[in-house]
Amino acid sequence: MMQLAARLPLRVLHALGSLLGWAMYALSPTYRRRLRANLEQAGYTDARTRREAIAEAGKLITESPKLWLRPREEVLKLVHGFEGLEEAARVHAAGRGIVFLTPHLGCFEITAQAAAERVPLTVLYRPPKVDWLRPLMERGRGGRNMTLASADLGGVRQLLSALKRRETVGILPDQVPGEGEGEWAEFFGRPAYTMTLAAKLIARGDVACFLAVGRRLPRGAGYALRMAPLPSALPGESGTRRINRALEAAIRECPGQYLWGYNRYKKPRGGR
Repeated sequence: MMQLAARLPLRVLHALGSLLGWAMYALSPTYRRRLRANLEQAGYTDARTRREAIAEAGKLITESPKLWLRPREEVLKLVHGFEGLEEAARVHAAGRGIVFLTPHLGCFEITAQAAAERVPLTVLYRPPKVDWLRPLMERGRGGRNMTLASADLGGVRQLLSALKRRETVGILPDQVPGEGEGEWAEFFGRPAYTMTLAAKLIARGDVACFLAVGRRLPRGAGYALRMAPLPSALPGESGTRRINRALEAAIRECPGQYLWGYNRYKKPRGGR
């Protein structure tokens, strides 16, 4: 089934994804309440943004087989422009490691594949809870010039080693970390438990940081990718708040493509 889905045109997958997104929204009261609450927390009370967010969440699921299972050369033909990649390549060529921050915004799967065509990339990875999905995800997120690092102490060592080799690493900065691995920082006006790992890596003097976003184009036309340097910290601003502020700005450029149904404000298990 996954192999069959991978061969469908992206416009078909995105059309099916829109239907799936609405089905999830209709069938799960918990998901529906969370999506609406998170949108409202960020100031989005209009029906248009909510409708887009519902559909885009489904597209995230249905586009995955194509991104994971088709040859990378075929997948990258779906990319129509990658703004900022040349600047990141120049930084890397100058001998600095790079931390790529890719939030749950648009198609975050394809940004890693596109970046790995230019520079070796080690991606922090949390295995899915569904066993049969793991090999498919690892196949899609691994491959040429890409290394997966598990979200544990061993994986952190892999990231540090990659940066010491002046390579690049990728992190989902808005994923809720485990107890003791984060701190509370404001995200759209509300405290969110935010990983400290990304901020600590960025604080190293020998690395640069870029925010990478893959925006879905209308009607399954493909993706427009953008990479931008992380903005400087404000006076007295913590590293985690600096990252969250940058994420807020990126999300406001295409709010309908953020994964608002994700439980971003949850407490880590055993946390306070």
